[in-house]
Amino acid sequence: IPLMRGKSARQLLEERGLFEEYRKKFPYNPAAKFLPRNEQSAVPMTFDPDITYYGEIGVGTPPQFFKVLFDTGSSDLWVPSMSCTSTNSGCDDHAKFNSSASSTFQAGTKPFYIMYNSGFAAGSTAYDTIKISDLYVEHQFFGLTETEAVFMMSVPWDGILGLAFPRMSLEGGPPIFDNMWNQGKIPQNMFSMYLRSSVEGSMLILGGTDPSYYTGSIKWIPLFRATNFWNIHIQSINIDGNTVACSASCEAIVDSGTSVIIGSGQDIININGWLGASTDQYGDAVVSCSNTNLLPDIVFNINGYSFALPPSAYVMKV
Repeated sequence: IPLMRGKSARQLLEERGLFEEYRKKFPYNPAAKFLPRNEQSAVPMTFDPDITYYGEIGVGTPPQFFKVLFDTGSSDLWVPSMSCTSTNSGCDDHAKFNSSASSTFQAGTKPFYIMYNSGFAAGSTAYDTIKISDLYVEHQFFGLTETEAVFMMSVPWDGILGLAFPRMSLEGGPPIFDNMWNQGKIPQNMFSMYLRSSVEGSMLILGGTDPSYYTGSIKWIPLFRATNFWNIHIQSINIDGNTVACSASCEAIVDSGTSVIIGSGQDIININGWLGASTDQYGDAVVSCSNTNLLPDIVFNINGYSFALPPSAYVMKV
C-alpha cells in the first residue's frame, strides 16, 4: 500500500497563520495515548502537528475512499460519517462515509468516543467491507465519527487504521489486521513499513516484507511484555559512547502514529543537554539549524544491536 507524506498540520496551520493559536489551545501531549485508561469507551488522542504519512483505503460496496493514518499505537479503525457536518469544523475538508450508498453496510449498536487533550470526537459503530490495496476484509467493525475536535480539520488524513493488539480495541471488535489473517487474506501474520522523507515512495506491506526496500538481512527484535502495544526492550541509549538514557535498560513502544521520541522527563532532558539544545517558550528543545551537521548520532542499543540515529533523523526543521 503506497504511503504519502503530505503537509503536516504544523505546515498547513503556519500557512494560515494559525499554528501559534492552535498549539496554545491544544498543547501537544504525546504520552497521552500510552497512559492507562479508566474508561473503556474512550480512545485518547492528542494533537500531533507533525504526523504526515497516510495511505488510502476503501470502505463499503462500492468502496468509498479515505486517507488514513496507519497507526501501530492504536487498534481501532474510524472514518468520518456523513453526519459529521460543517457545524463540526473538525470534519471540514475530509471525506465522509455515506452508509446508504454501501450495499454491505450494517449498523452497529455501540457508540464510541475518541478523547482529545481538548474536547472529544463521538460517533457510532458499524460493520462493512474494507478494501486495502487489492484485499477485501469482510464484516469489519469500525467507527463513524459524527463530531470531531476542531484540530482534526488541519491533519492531512481523514481517519485512523489501528495496527496494535486486539486488547487495545475500545470499539469492541477485532482489529482489521487480525481479521485479514483470520480470513486468510495474507500469507504471513506480519506487516512492515518503509518510510522515506520524500512525498512519495513510502510503503506499507501487509503479509510480510519486501526485499526491494532493504539491503542485507533484517535484524529481528523480540517483543517485550507486549499485550497492547508493540513493546520492545532497550538496553541503553548512548551519545559519543556515554549512556545518556535507559541507563538500567527500559521498555519502549514502537509507534507509527507518534512523530517524536518520547521518554521520561529526566532522560529527555539529559539527551537534549548532550545535544546542546535550549528550551523555547513552549517547552520544545531547540538547536541552531546551522549546527545540525555537527551534532552526534544518538545510538539505541537493542537486543545486542546498535542503531545509530543521525541528526538528520532526530532534528525537525520548522
